[in-house]
Amino acid sequence: MQRSEPLLGTASTILAFLLIEVPGPWGVDAVRDCRLPQQLTENLLGKVHPLGIRPLLIRRHGRSNPPSTRVFAAYADPHLPWMQTAELDSPQQILDLDLDGLAAGRSAGLAVTDDPIFLTCTHGRHDPCCAEQGRPVARTLAASHPAESWEVSHIGGDRFAGNVLVLPEGLYYGHLQPDVASKLATEHRRGHLSLNELRGRSGFGFAIQAAEVYLRRHLALTELRAIRLESQSLRLGITEAVFLHGTQRWRVRLRRAQADAHLLTCGARLSNPTFVHELIAIEPDATGLAVSP
Repeated sequence: MQRSEPLLGTASTILAFLLIEVPGPWGVDAVRDCRLPQQLTENLLGKVHPLGIRPLLIRRHGRSNPPSTRVFAAYADPHLPWMQTAELDSPQQILDLDLDGLAAGRSAGLAVTDDPIFLTCTHGRHDPCCAEQGRPVARTLAASHPAESWEVSHIGGDRFAGNVLVLPEGLYYGHLQPDVASKLATEHRRGHLSLNELRGRSGFGFAIQAAEVYLRRHLALTELRAIRLESQSLRLGITEAVFLHGTQRWRVRLRRAQADAHLLTCGARLSNPTFVHELIAIEPDATGLAVSP
């Protein structure tokens, strides 16, 4: 279902993620329809939704029956992302996590991990695109990066499958082929992004996601922490983002425009309008260089 629709600025806008290992099949609504006790999932959803935390289910590729429940809590701050993890003796312990702390970007009370994880959407019951395009990607990542790779429930943007989410940075990649995904994971471990497949960074709004990718491509910057957002504004339909690279500020201006209508999932029957972020200009800040600390 690949098409020419641009990837830029299409990542889900989320800061706090809670990942729960649940092997076996997932229903259309993964958390509500999984094998966890219904009372547990209802209580969990009642807690996370008001806090703005995105709950996701994860599993290892292939059949598995883990003796414990692995969980990850990630906060995708664009500049200071972090992630924590634990293996719980019982899924009921999920309700004991400090979810208020996670939502506020402080801590969920788990052990800090410095290793990234690569999450491939294979949620076929939600949309067949995810299974058809995601499973070959998940299989390859499980072989090349077994410790860091998981299958994940619906993360958004089915039409861009195969989709991979990298945490804790909150990086969304789309239209991935298996060999590209494996290379992407290797390069991420070395501190670099894959700009051709990057949909955006979930800690930014859609327009700023696109602005970051436009600037990185303009300057050929793949290093994870190469630039930093300093300010953003919206005036008369024009978004302006100011980024700092070294001691130089760069201004990126773009507009949001309606694009052709598309089927947004493989299972969709009706087309819906989509939007693109059109680049107007990328230019050095006219006020000069930033002052080094």
